[in-house]
Amino acid sequence: MEQKIKQPENCIGWNIRRIRMEKGIGQTELVRMLQLHGVNMTREALVKIERGIQHVTRAQLCGLKRCLETTYEELLERKP
Repeated sequence: MEQKIKQPENCIGWNIRRIRMEKGIGQTELVRMLQLHGVNMTREALVKIERGIQHVTRAQLCGLKRCLETTYEELLERKP
């Protein structure tokens, strides 16, 4: 079973959305990019992760890091 990463105060989801929007990548485009990297995710799952309703898996986080060309630190960063 894939390990899920809990989102303290939805910081991961907020960071994913912020980085994605800064790079001008739509949700559907990001999901396609993830699928090309072998990460199984639907747009609905991405929406839930960004909203903090669903936990992100380790494989998804790794794929997001790669597709968004960012670091784990930036994805996991907690802003005050």
